[in-house]
Amino acid sequence: MINSITSASTSAAAKPASQMLGQADFIRLMTTQMKLQDPTDPVDNKEMIAQMAQFSSLSGIETINNTLKAISAQLGSVISAQNTLTAA
Repeated sequence: MINSITSASTSAAAKPASQMLGQADFIRLMTTQMKLQDPTDPVDNKEMIAQMAQFSSLSGIETINNTLKAISAQLGSVISAQNTLTAA
């Protein structure tokens, strides 16, 4: 199961931003996996922890990405204002 999630996230990296998997998609995949697992052979605890770590990493990366976008927008505004002042 981890391989299918890993391959899904790898293929998502090559897709445009509008088609990438997000946190909700990851949760949906994980809960579906848990619902469909064989009760006599459940997912190994190590695999489940690895998947939870992937989810945590995804959440952190998404937060960092949003923060960097905000910083970039602010820097763009500052540079634009400086260029306007310098040109005048």
